[in-house]
Amino acid sequence: MTNFIAHVRKDTKENWHIHALQEHLKKVAELAVRFAGRHGSLFAEYAGLLHDLGKFQQAFQEYICKASGFEKVNAHLEDVESGRPNKIPHSTAGAKYAVNQLDPLLGHLLAYLIAGHHAGLADWHDKGSLKDRLQKADDELTSALAGVQQAQVSTDFLQIDENGLIEQWSRLFANNENIAEELHIWIRFLFSCLVDADFLDTEAFMCGFAHADEAKKAGVRPNFPSLQELNQRYENHMQDLATKSDKNTPLNQERQIILKQCLDAAELDKSLFSLTVPTGGGKTLASLGFALKHALKFNKKRIIYAIPFTSIIEQNATVFRNVLGTDVVLEHHSNLEVSEDKETAKNRLAAENWDAPLIVTTNVQFFESLFAARTSRCRKIHNIADSVVILDESQQIPRDFQKPITDMMRVLAKDYGVTFVLCTATQPELGKEVDAFGRADMMGLNDVCEIIHNKTELAKKLQRVQIHLPKADTTKQTWQQVADEIAQYPCVLVVVNTRRHARLLFEALPSDGIRLHLSANMCAAHRAEVIALIRRYLYEHHQGRLKRPLWVVSTQLIEAGVDVDFPVVYRAMAGLDSIIQTAGRCNREGKLPGLGKVVVFRAEQGAPSGSLKQGQDITEEMLVAGWLNDPLLPETFSEYFRRFRAKGEVDKYKVTHDLTMESSKENPLAIKFRTAAEKFRLIDNKGVALVVPFIPLVWQQEESPKIVQSTQLEGFFEQHLADVAIDDWQKTLDDLRYPNPQNQDAFQPERPSLPEPFETWFAYLQSDPLKHKWVYRKLQRYTITVYEHELAKLPKGAVFERAGLLVLDTGYYHQLFGVDVDDMVLPPEQSVL
Repeated sequence: MTNFIAHVRKDTKENWHIHALQEHLKKVAELAVRFAGRHGSLFAEYAGLLHDLGKFQQAFQEYICKASGFEKVNAHLEDVESGRPNKIPHSTAGAKYAVNQLDPLLGHLLAYLIAGHHAGLADWHDKGSLKDRLQKADDELTSALAGVQQAQVSTDFLQIDENGLIEQWSRLFANNENIAEELHIWIRFLFSCLVDADFLDTEAFMCGFAHADEAKKAGVRPNFPSLQELNQRYENHMQDLATKSDKNTPLNQERQIILKQCLDAAELDKSLFSLTVPTGGGKTLASLGFALKHALKFNKKRIIYAIPFTSIIEQNATVFRNVLGTDVVLEHHSNLEVSEDKETAKNRLAAENWDAPLIVTTNVQFFESLFAARTSRCRKIHNIADSVVILDESQQIPRDFQKPITDMMRVLAKDYGVTFVLCTATQPELGKEVDAFGRADMMGLNDVCEIIHNKTELAKKLQRVQIHLPKADTTKQTWQQVADEIAQYPCVLVVVNTRRHARLLFEALPSDGIRLHLSANMCAAHRAEVIALIRRYLYEHHQGRLKRPLWVVSTQLIEAGVDVDFPVVYRAMAGLDSIIQTAGRCNREGKLPGLGKVVVFRAEQGAPSGSLKQGQDITEEMLVAGWLNDPLLPETFSEYFRRFRAKGEVDKYKVTHDLTMESSKENPLAIKFRTAAEKFRLIDNKGVALVVPFIPLVWQQEESPKIVQSTQLEGFFEQHLADVAIDDWQKTLDDLRYPNPQNQDAFQPERPSLPEPFETWFAYLQSDPLKHKWVYRKLQRYTITVYEHELAKLPKGAVFERAGLLVLDTGYYHQLFGVDVDDMVLPPEQSVL
C-alpha cells in the first residue's frame, strides 16, 4: 500500500473518499503555523507535521480499511485510556520521534503536543502518563517509520531544524524569569493551534472540501462580518439612540460621560483595565464601545464577554444582536458538552473554536478552557490571544482560584496580546497578596487602569436606593414572617441564598398575588420566559394598570446584571457584594420620585456554609464595626473584599504547583496538565448536564415550534395578552401553562418522551453531529446542571441518553420550579448556581 490514509468518509452515493495522510500532515502544519503566528510558529509546524506519524503503521492502515469498515470514522479518537477495543495507538510515534531527535527539553515539549492531540494533555508522571507512553512507544515508532519508507513519499517532513527551534525558544523566553511557572501556558497555546488545525482540516475533508478555508467559505462554520463593520453598526446604533433618548435626565447625562470615558480609554496602549460603574450606568454598551475601538486601534481579532451566570448571557447577547445584528454573536455556554467517554469523532469536531468576532460565554467556559486538558476545550485557546476580554461582574471570580486565574490573565496580557477589562459595580480585590513574612502568595493584577475618572463621585451621583440594614440585635424571621411583610407591598423582588429558600418563601406568599419564581433549577429558556413576564408585569405596574400585587422570588442568579427595575427589593443577609448587586435591581432607571427601598433581613435559615457563609459573616462584622454607614461607596467594597480574601486561600487546590515545570535529567519537562485540569473546576466537578424538554409559551401557540429568544417572548406577551384584562392575565397564563391546573404537580409519565422540536433536534444529532452542530447551540438554552446525588433521587427512566447527551423526561420538569429536586443536601457553595 502506498496510498496511506489519514481519514475516510462515505458520500451520499455510498462512495468512499480517502484523506491522504501526507497531505493531511502538510495542511495541519500550515494551519498550525498560521494560528501560532509570532508565538512559536516553528514549533507549531513540526507538531503538525509529526502529529499523525503513527498512522503510517501498517496495523493502523489495516484497521481503518477493514471490510466492516472503511466506516471506522472514530479512528480519529485516541484509545490510550479510553478502553475502546481494537484501536491502534498512533499519536505517540511522532512524540517519540521528536524526543529521539531533539534536545530533551525541546523534544519533550513537542511530545506533549503530539501525544495529546487526541487523548488530551497528559501528566508527566503516574497512570497513563506521557512518560509511560514514551517508554512504550519504540515499536509504534519503528512501525511508523517503516510505513513511511513503504509509502515512498518525501521524508522532508521528518527533518527537524533544531537550531531554528532553539533560536525561536531563545527569542520567546530569553528574558523570562518565571519560565517554570509560565511555560504551561505556552504549551497549551501551541496545543490549541495543533488541535484546532487538525480538527478543521479533518472537518473540511468530512464535509467534502479540500481545505479548511474552502469549508469556511461554504458556511461549514459561520462567516461573520469584520470588526470594522461591527464598529460602524455600533456607531450608527448609538447615534440613533442619542436622538431618541432624553439627554437632559441626570442618568442619561452620566451615561454619556461614562461612554466618553470608555471611548477615550480605548486609545490607551494598556492591557489591564477596570470599569467600575454602578448598576444602571450603561456599562454593557459602554464596554462594547471600548472593546470595538480598542480592538481596531491595536489590531485585536475579537471581543470576548465572559459572564458569571447563564441567566444574563441571553440578555447580553440579545443587547449585542440588537446593536450589531443577528449574524454576529456566538453564544457558548459551559453546561452542554458531551462527556469525554461519550465523545465521537464527529461531535468532537463540532466543538466550538471561537472563530468569531464577538463571543458571549460563561466564566466557567472561559477560565476552565484556559486550564483544560481535553482537546475539545483547548482548541479555542489560540483564538483568545490578541482579543479584548470583558470580564462582566468580575467580583464573581472565585477566591479559591484567584492566584491561577490572575497569573493566567497577567501572562496573557503581557505576552499574548489580550486586553482585559474588569467590569462591575463592585470591584474585587485582585492585587498582590503577601504572607506574614512578606513573601508573595499571589502576584495578582497590578497597574490596572481604572477607566472611570472618579468612581467614588460617580457612585454618589448614581445612588438611587436607600439600603436598610438590620440592627445587630434584630431577631431572625421565619419565612412566613418574611412573606407576610412582603405581602404588604404591591411590587417586590426578594432574593434569597438557596433554591430551597426560594421555594419555601414562594409557597408562603398569599395566593391572591402574582407570584413568579427564578432559580437555577430552571433552564435558560425557562428563566428568559419568566424574566420577560416580570418585565411585562413591571411595565404595567409602572403604568398604574396592574391591580394585583407582583411578588418575585429569586436566588442569587438575578443579581448579576439582569435588567429589571423594582421599587422595593428585599435581600436575605449575605455578602456585601451580593447585597449591592441585588440593590441594582431597585429603582434601576431612577424614575421613582425618591430613593428605592432595599431591605436586608435575617432569615431563620441563613447562608449555607463555605464562602457564602463567610461573606454573610463579614457583612455582619462590618456592620458592627461601623463600616456600612455608606455601603455603596467603592472604598467599602475594597474593605469587604480585603476581609473576604483573608478568610480563604487564593489557590486552594494548588493548581499553580501542579502546572509549575520541574526539570531534571530523568524528567526533562514534568507538568501535571490533567491533574490541574481536574482540580480547576469553578463549580462542583460532579455536576451533570441535563437537557430538559421545557415548552415555552410561544411554542404552545405555534404549529411549528422553534427556538425562542427573549425578545420573541416579550413580543409574545405583547401580542397574546395585549387585549386581555389585567385581572385575567394570570388565569390566561395558567391556562397556557397548565391544561389541567388541578393536576399541575402530578407528573408521572408512562414512558420516556420528548416534545417537538426536541425529537427533531436529537434526530439531527444522531444522524450527523458534525453537519448539524448548530443543534448544540440551540440545546444550550434548554440545559441545566444537576448533581449526581440529585440524579439518584429521580425514578428509574427519568433520565435517558440521546446522541451522547443526558435528557430529562418531560414529566420530571416542573413548569414553575424547574427540575423538582430538594437542595437541602446540595454542596452548600453550589446551592445558588
